[in-house]
Amino acid sequence: MKVIRYILLAMIPFFAGTAFAQKIRIQTGIEVLKNSNFKILEGKRVGLITNPTGVDNQLKSTIDILHEAPNVNLVALFGPEHGVRGDVHAGDHVDNSSDPTTGLPVGSLYGKTRKATPDMLKGIDVLVYDIQDIGCRSFTYISTMGLAMEAAAENNIEFVVLDRPNPLGGLKVEGNLAEDGYISFVSQFKIPYLYGLTCGELAQMLNEENMLAKQCKLTVVKMKGWKRKMDYTQTGLQWIPSSPHIPHAHSAFFYPVSGIVGELGYLSIGVGYTIPFQMFAADWIKAEEFASALNKLNLPGVHFRPMHLKPFYSVGAGTQMQGVQVHLTDYQKANLSEIQFYVMQVIAQLYPDKAVFANANEKRFDMFDKVSGSNQIRLLFAKNNRFEDIQAYWNKDVEAFKKLSKKYYLYK
Repeated sequence: MKVIRYILLAMIPFFAGTAFAQKIRIQTGIEVLKNSNFKILEGKRVGLITNPTGVDNQLKSTIDILHEAPNVNLVALFGPEHGVRGDVHAGDHVDNSSDPTTGLPVGSLYGKTRKATPDMLKGIDVLVYDIQDIGCRSFTYISTMGLAMEAAAENNIEFVVLDRPNPLGGLKVEGNLAEDGYISFVSQFKIPYLYGLTCGELAQMLNEENMLAKQCKLTVVKMKGWKRKMDYTQTGLQWIPSSPHIPHAHSAFFYPVSGIVGELGYLSIGVGYTIPFQMFAADWIKAEEFASALNKLNLPGVHFRPMHLKPFYSVGAGTQMQGVQVHLTDYQKANLSEIQFYVMQVIAQLYPDKAVFANANEKRFDMFDKVSGSNQIRLLFAKNNRFEDIQAYWNKDVEAFKKLSKKYYLYK
């Protein structure tokens, strides 16, 4: 029995990072706001932009916290993509409605309009934003935040960001700035693909660097205890899926690994299987040779494991496929967004008749370009199907952005 006991004790650190709660190491913005007894909201009519990720450290919804606070007058809710209670599928429009729990009106920021109208904001003195994003430009919550800041400014409403961790940490910056002509809801601002800021820090940058149509009166409720080197798994916080295909904290690490090529619908990237964004597969790939060729590249912090699968839905649904699972063996060293371009390179080398841009649906090139923030990534890569042809372009804005963004750091 002693042996079994020792084995179980030895496994506690493993389980602590998965099914069991770790010691919470930080206080998010809503925790700090609670501890101040909501002072900055007193005497004001409050509108809240949130979704299921907006919770305190005990997993209680920010909606319910503000609704129940005796000195807070919560008058309206606003929902981003997936809805305020997370009940809408990715890409589906969110309708105006009323919240069944509180009875409050819910305005949609992912329906007929992506930006709150003056009618939607009538009777509101301050907009509060509390959503967990994933640190990637193409994830739409930061677009919602920025447009809401513009709407607040145009309607003389204060804006408060309840800050949360960047799940990728505050050190990873990758990708070119989004360019004129490719600004969209998946690349709303001229920032890199991975921008290395919390939502509060990003809000400050958008506000101060004239990235918004009009500057708003902004307050950021800082976290306590968060450090830039922390990824989400090191915070001790429980993860709530930020969208249906970001079910775990580590899912946020993999979204930039495959999300750009995933827009083409040419490969299975695990959406529709059990490891979304963590793999690349097709029915014409040979798993072992594909993995071997990728591993010969010796990409820092990455290992490719051959795998066989049959997706349940989405790309390749019901089809026997082969490919690779991406394993991040050293997260700090891995260049996340570059991995998919090397995968595309090896596909062209091993299976030249399957080169991505020669075969993918051209109707989806527009979305690829928008997510890339430029058409140059596609055009330069398509010439020779080699990452080295886009590497300089992909990285050209990184160092300048790092220097600029340091002005807005709220955490060390």
